Amino acid sequence: MANNTGCGWIMTINIEMAFDHQDEAWMAEALQLARRAGAEEEVPVGAVIVREGKIVGRGWNRNISLHDPSAHAEILAMRDAGITQGNHRLSGCTLYVTLEPCLMCAGAMIHARLERIVFAANDPKTGAAGGKFDLLGHSAHNHAAVVSGGCLAVESSALLKGFFRQRR
Repeated sequence: MANNTGCGWIMTINIEMAFDHQDEAWMAEALQLARRAGAEEEVPVGAVIVREGKIVGRGWNRNISLHDPSAHAEILAMRDAGITQGNHRLSGCTLYVTLEPCLMCAGAMIHARLERIVFAANDPKTGAAGGKFDLLGHSAHNHAAVVSGGCLAVESSALLKGFFRQRR
C-alpha cells in the first residue's frame, strides 16, 4: 500500500499474500494469453488490464514475432488499454501479469500511473518488483502502485519451466 510520509511516496510490495477469487480469475485470463504466446514460440507471458470489472487491455509476449524488443506482454497490454481508455494514463486500472515485470515494463507502469500491479511468478534474475531490482518500490517516483506477487504463481512457473524445458 502507498503511504505519503511527507518525504515521498512509499510502496509496500506484498509477496504471496492471499488473493481473492476475482484476482485469480483475472490472472487466469493472463495465463490464457501466456499460453497463446507459448504456442507462438514466444516466452509464455501474458497480461490483462482491468478497470471497473472489465478487461480494457490484453497483451502477450510478441517481441520475436514483431521484431520489437519492447513487445513484452505488459507493454502491449498497456498500449491496448491506452487506446481503449483514450488516455496514456491508466489511473484506476489493475495490471495482471504472469511473470514479475522487468525494468523496462516497470518503468512504463510507473509512467502509466497504474493503481495496482499483480504478478504471478517471481523473476529472481530480472524482476523489478523485488526479485532482482525494486524499481516499483523505489520512493523517488511521484506515483506509487500497490504491487502484489504470487497470484497463481505455481501455474505460471510450471508454464514457463515447461516452455524452457522443451527448448533445450
